[in-house]
Amino acid sequence: MIKVITGYRTKQGEDIESILFKLRSHAMTFPGFIGSENLVGYADTSIIATATSWEKGEHWREWEKSGIRHAILRELRPKLEEDPRITIYRIMPATGWQSATWS
Repeated sequence: MIKVITGYRTKQGEDIESILFKLRSHAMTFPGFIGSENLVGYADTSIIATATSWEKGEHWREWEKSGIRHAILRELRPKLEEDPRITIYRIMPATGWQSATWS
């Protein structure tokens, strides 16, 4: 499984919630989509991240190159300060890890 984190920096006063909802709704129709969540910066609400989970990297790549995704991103871009930043992570199993102590 992989997790794709997409970071957005919105222009002052821009609301992108409906566009992110549209992206998620279409991503859900693609093979391998597992789920997603949106995160809003605690101190700076212009920073938003979307974390999506996919069964395989190939599934993400199909979504990444899809026409519908690109159309929605064209709608989103005027509301952003910069292009979205995408980072892809492979999920590491936590079995065998020592318990972390948080202070």
